[in-house]
Amino acid sequence: MKKIAFLLLSLLFVEFVYSQESTVLDGIYVKEHYPSRRVIPYTSLREADVMWNKRVWRRIDLREKANHPLYFPINEYAQGRKNFFEIVYDAIMNEGTITAYSPGSVVAPDDMFTTPLTSQEVDASLSEEVVNPQYDDFGNVTGYDTTRNKIEASKIRYIDIKEEWFFDKQRSVMDVRIIGLHPIVEKQNAETGDMELMQTFWIYFPEARYVFANNEVYNRANDSERRTYEDFFWKRQFASRITKVSNVYERRIADYKSGIDALLESEKLKEEIFNVEHDLWHF
Repeated sequence: MKKIAFLLLSLLFVEFVYSQESTVLDGIYVKEHYPSRRVIPYTSLREADVMWNKRVWRRIDLREKANHPLYFPINEYAQGRKNFFEIVYDAIMNEGTITAYSPGSVVAPDDMFTTPLTSQEVDASLSEEVVNPQYDDFGNVTGYDTTRNKIEASKIRYIDIKEEWFFDKQRSVMDVRIIGLHPIVEKQNAETGDMELMQTFWIYFPEARYVFANNEVYNRANDSERRTYEDFFWKRQFASRITKVSNVYERRIADYKSGIDALLESEKLKEEIFNVEHDLWHF
């Protein structure tokens, strides 16, 4: 009995010493809000309550200043934070909390979340072929060796958004809900040297909200008010431009406009959505 009591005391002492050695706080307080954040549920919505809706596709350019919180930090886990792509990648490949869906092909795009991807397929979509020349002892090229390297998060240039704008007559408000997100990679073509865009995968936003709500994003104004990626998208703190609005031709803006005309068309469509709500009211 004494030996058992002595063993228990020894274990408690070791645990106490270990806990004392590991209590190093990098800051002035323990962060306890965002790690246990819960997802705010959507307001109940019936089909009969939606008197108008429009499906919209947008593109977030991560090079814009307003979108830098999604792109940085480049180094993983810098100051306890991860960038958008690293969070999504870990959730898909390691945690299994987010499902990746096939974006289809250039000829037949698929953004309706119909084909889930396996981890091997996700790895294949996030890797690129690198051609390495082989040399002999005299420096002459004897052949080429092709390898596949994982694409770094720093090469993610855009995030495509699929969302729906609708007017809820029950609440008398114009509202929007994000349906899906799609990271886009910009890489250099090994043959031509030109920069080209490569599709990766779609993620279903309502499923990803549970992951985003427990990962903080940088707040430029106040370090003590660390917001989450869920807050970032919910409050629409990103900058984007419209690339497509549901239409009878199923065409994108880039199919009939280019350059500055495409940007003007994007702003025109944005204003039309705003005017829908404005024209419903009489003063």
